[in-house]
Amino acid sequence: MGGVCSRKRDQQVVEDGMRRGVSGRYGKSGSSKWLLTSFSRPMVVHQPGLAICPSLMELCIDKICEVYLITLDINQYSSFTMLPKDISQQIFNKLVLSHLLTDVFLQKFRDCALEDVWLGEYPGVQDSWMDVISSQGTSLLSVDLSGSDVTDIGLGLLKECSSLQALTFNYCENISEIGLKHISGLTNLTSLSFKKSAAITAEGMCAFSSLINLEKLDLERCTGIHGGFVHIKGLSKLESLNIRCCKCITDLDLKAISGLNNLKELQISNSNITDFGLSYLRGLHKLVMLNLEGCNVTAGCLDSISGTFSRHGASIDTIIVQLLAAIH
Repeated sequence: MGGVCSRKRDQQVVEDGMRRGVSGRYGKSGSSKWLLTSFSRPMVVHQPGLAICPSLMELCIDKICEVYLITLDINQYSSFTMLPKDISQQIFNKLVLSHLLTDVFLQKFRDCALEDVWLGEYPGVQDSWMDVISSQGTSLLSVDLSGSDVTDIGLGLLKECSSLQALTFNYCENISEIGLKHISGLTNLTSLSFKKSAAITAEGMCAFSSLINLEKLDLERCTGIHGGFVHIKGLSKLESLNIRCCKCITDLDLKAISGLNNLKELQISNSNITDFGLSYLRGLHKLVMLNLEGCNVTAGCLDSISGTFSRHGASIDTIIVQLLAAIH
């Protein structure tokens, strides 16, 4: 029963060969006939001299989803709170992958102690969903609401989920600096992503300054973050920073992050970085990955970065490959 709740947070649970949650590669329309067949006829894996049957948990989950799919009657189950949380989690995941989860059926998962809510690019997600999502309380560890219509009000409901470790709000157009303030108290966050978000400005990044356990920050295609890196210079655990395709980034921004001594990966392609700015990276001795493609750098920058990588024995060969398109 502890398949989900006992796993390490750096391990992704893979079900049916895919990551739980939804991405753009999953169409919004599916074949109910195919889904019904897959639920009602549990798969038996045959190997030479061996047949692997589905587990009891898998059979239970398939049966619950089968009943819902056949009857489309949400009253078949008043709530899933009586189930162990790992079973509730897998029922939730299967409904998401099958595009059967609706705002009404979502109510059945209130207070179910779900750990992961991965609804990236799932249709219809808005503030009305957030009350149930936030009801998971301190059990909630990971949330992906990319591409949703959630606003500052909805994001604010997550501030009570103090155990959150990973939060992804990529391509969310209805989040502003007001909403960002709500996450400033989520000090257990280790991963935060706001790709292509107009809400992330230099002033808005102030909300990140208290996220002392943050290890990964993704601000790709955020066009208003120039000058905001002074707010994250105290995030000593930060290992990965993605600020690709941010034309607003200049040499002064690299100066602000020059003290992030644990930084291992830095993505700054297609920005206005020059050779001078790269000189600020000389103190980042743990840096093993640097992407400068499309930047205004010359061959002279190799002196700066070679000193950085040689200090910890890393090879510069793989880094040069990503520089060739940038060097004039």
